[in-house]
Amino acid sequence: MRSQPPLTEPFAIGGVEVANRVLLAPLAGIGNWFVRLQARRHGAGLAVSEMVSSHAIHYRNERTMAELLRIHPDEHPTAIQLFGADPGVMREAAAVAAASGADLIDLNMGCPVKKVRKTGAGAELISDPDLAVAVAAAAAAGSGRPVTVKLRSGLRPGDRSGVGLAVRLVEEAGVAAVALHPRSAAVQHKGSPDYALVRELAGRIEVPVIVSGGLGSAERARRAYRESGADAVMIARGSFGYPWIFAELTGRRTAAPDGAEIASELLWVIDAAEEHLGGDRAGRYLRKFYPWYLARIGLTQREAAEFQAIAGLDEVRRRVRALAGVALSPA
Repeated sequence: MRSQPPLTEPFAIGGVEVANRVLLAPLAGIGNWFVRLQARRHGAGLAVSEMVSSHAIHYRNERTMAELLRIHPDEHPTAIQLFGADPGVMREAAAVAAASGADLIDLNMGCPVKKVRKTGAGAELISDPDLAVAVAAAAAAGSGRPVTVKLRSGLRPGDRSGVGLAVRLVEEAGVAAVALHPRSAAVQHKGSPDYALVRELAGRIEVPVIVSGGLGSAERARRAYRESGADAVMIARGSFGYPWIFAELTGRRTAAPDGAEIASELLWVIDAAEEHLGGDRAGRYLRKFYPWYLARIGLTQREAAEFQAIAGLDEVRRRVRALAGVALSPA
């Protein structure tokens, strides 16, 4: 059985050095450059982008090229996650992602969403292991970067085929690390993850195994790390409105943030979103962010919803500062 180092210890993925064993998961529709940078600021050793369509890169979709492939200089090392089921297209997309600055290429073979699976991508690749291996090999050949894969334990409850696929991806496609979410695609985020499956996988492959799923707090992440025997943890929903989870897991802090600190962090998010998207789009985009932070300051669901209806970001900033007692910036 592998000995398990502390989460604060560095490790390597295919020669890429990672400062610790606490990672930000790919967050669909959320994990852009500033969310990744935020995680790194609070201690994450590596942050993975939201999933990016290999076909969108192939067709040079304007938003994809300008926004989803944007990498901040301070967030390295970073991984761009791609999805798709065409090896030729994946090879090209991985090359573009590498040229954009990705240190690692991550492949989504676990997304349970129907609109992704119906294209043959995401978790659907678990049902076609030969194609999955070909896609991974193409990504490595096209990018020249280490390739990692995030996948589910199977398609249906009791299905363990994701574990077997992970072994093949390492042995036949040279995948440099595997992140396993030990729930089936059918249950999505319901039910208890089977961390014993992660431990089994860790005993069968020589590359790092990363545990994902059910890590909603630092305590749960530590427990999953112990139970799974993994090499690292990958935090997803546990980071929503609480980037301090990375600081807790890496020993940077023990106390929870107070209202003023939470408000200051939300103001940082607002500024970054406006830089990324412009004022109008950022105002719409941030509606899903406000409740995550405001609930931690003490607002009710109804009070938080009022912020989602505010049109101008300056007014949102004013109210955030006021409710937490944060001094207004000089005019």
